[in-house]
Amino acid sequence: MGQRPLLTPGLSGAELLRWYWLKDELVGLARQLGLSTTGGKAELTSRLAAALDGEPVVSPTQRRTSSPSPQLSGPLGPDPVIPPEQRCSQELRAFFTRHIGRTFRFDAAMRDFIATGAGRTLADALEHWHATRSSPPPPIGPQFEFNRFLRDWHTANPGGGRAEAIAAWRTHRSLPINARGEAPE
Repeated sequence: MGQRPLLTPGLSGAELLRWYWLKDELVGLARQLGLSTTGGKAELTSRLAAALDGEPVVSPTQRRTSSPSPQLSGPLGPDPVIPPEQRCSQELRAFFTRHIGRTFRFDAAMRDFIATGAGRTLADALEHWHATRSSPPPPIGPQFEFNRFLRDWHTANPGGGRAEAIAAWRTHRSLPINARGEAPE
């Protein structure tokens, strides 16, 4: 099974992907290798694995090929059409809070709707919000492995306390991914 290796420039990309790393650890390695430290944990891990294996690394700035698309702004009503690449902006938050109430949050369902909603209206987004409230919560994304682990651990150990859960997490993350029954991402 092996023991978790040190995170050094001598590691292979495959070995990097076998283990759980904190983002701070990955940022440190990226700095050692002279790579960009921007982006999410998954993007940074992918960039590091490519660099460690001697593959070309695409920097975040190389990916931007066009100028940002126009965004909805100003006081909004239900009729505006969501443009391509619309962000979950403060203007949108104000609109949804005005129509839904203070409980509004950009959860995964709403973030996805806004990101893929080009051509639909904000009225459609309001309908989507209300339709997804009765749905079971979506799975916790892979970038939130700690949160997923705690949810699953507390489900399996309903009387367990925080200290026990953290100890179990530390044991879990010290194992290679393939020994935990997970597929590398």
